[in-house]
Amino acid sequence: MRIHIVDAFTDRPFAGNPAGVLLLDDDGFPGDDWMQDVAMEVNHAETAFAHRLPPGGDADWALRWFTPVTEVAMCGHATLATAHVLRTTGAHQGPVRFATRSGVLVATPAEDGAITLDFPTAPLTPVAVPDGVAEALGAEPVAAFDTGANVGDLLVELADEKTVHGLAPDHKALAAYSARGVIATARADDPAGGYDYLSRCFFPNVGIDEDPATGSAHTALAPHWSARLGRADLTGLQASARTGLVRTGLRGERTLLTGRAVTVVEGELHTGPDA
Repeated sequence: MRIHIVDAFTDRPFAGNPAGVLLLDDDGFPGDDWMQDVAMEVNHAETAFAHRLPPGGDADWALRWFTPVTEVAMCGHATLATAHVLRTTGAHQGPVRFATRSGVLVATPAEDGAITLDFPTAPLTPVAVPDGVAEALGAEPVAAFDTGANVGDLLVELADEKTVHGLAPDHKALAAYSARGVIATARADDPAGGYDYLSRCFFPNVGIDEDPATGSAHTALAPHWSARLGRADLTGLQASARTGLVRTGLRGERTLLTGRAVTVVEGELHTGPDA
């Protein structure tokens, strides 16, 4: 079967967040152990596995996501990468509905190549800043929020952009504070710079010390910053070494995530699930 490596939430190679994408036969998903082995071999933040569903249902393709160490309930950048592969290979044209562990997620391509994902908005619950988080991050949060089961992170707002850029966290220590990890964010110093807020995402509990560009995190960042800035449509910069841009549109219980993707590798996987 064909395997693709796609950089998501970027318009150029070697930026954004790389994801593996495998389009499977219509028979369904192979064994979990095989998919986990492939994800470990690909060794990117996520590898997506998708297969076509029979016509007439609520979704067009079934989709699952694996990090190198575990399956996850929701992943934005690998969904964007999968929609990009479906469009560029001709496997699916127009909007595509994915059946996932987080419900039906829709990806809609635009004529200019951008793709918009329709994801559930994360329910934000203010919480006290947990003891030890400041020491683990290397910075004192000004506020903290639980992001709910789908995202599974602790969202912390920091004082300013410089503080976010300067973080050098103790990843092992951060693992104690949420199911997946910690999202650190701040308002942009200069909105004329092309983004309204920035973030960095640390996910030690799923084997990712720092994720380069995280769609699912923006389902929590969007309601947080839309409430603070008074606008539904914003742009977030993920300030990792690779960087990524995510345009967010808050639509009540749904959040729109818009970005671009670039295929950088296309090859053949020689070891199938029955080998």
